[in-house]
Amino acid sequence: MNTRDQVQSMALTYQAICQGERPWVALGNFMNEWFDYAIDQRAQRIADPLTLPEEPDTDALRWAAFCAASVEWLCRRYEVSCPSWFYHSTYSLPEPWFDSPGAHKPQVRERLLQQTPEPFARRNVYCGNRMFANKYEFVQHYQHLSTTMSSVPPTFS
Repeated sequence: MNTRDQVQSMALTYQAICQGERPWVALGNFMNEWFDYAIDQRAQRIADPLTLPEEPDTDALRWAAFCAASVEWLCRRYEVSCPSWFYHSTYSLPEPWFDSPGAHKPQVRERLLQQTPEPFARRNVYCGNRMFANKYEFVQHYQHLSTTMSSVPPTFS
């Protein structure tokens, strides 16, 4: 998907997933836009509802729930007005989905149950709390710490 020709919205991200794009590639493209390339256009990137396939399979429903939860989480975290479309019951799963390496293990599932943010857990999507670690904020924080540490004179006892 060429993100420079069109707005990389969550709706287009979900559409790419349904068309066979690897989910984390499509979501990574969206996150680059959200976190760096188009910070001033965040509301535009989440405004349109997801369009589910006519007869969605389990994966399509899971990723729709994940994308809706992502929009809610990102809106809360970055103080963007939430669109109303993500409240629709279509974006909630009837059965829990554990999406993480080792999710078949009881101890991993327990960790996911404890650490998954509420917008995901409410939709029965258990993925932990690291899926939106923002590398851009990490770099800014690191640079700030480096600047702060280099400006503090050493103390000798």
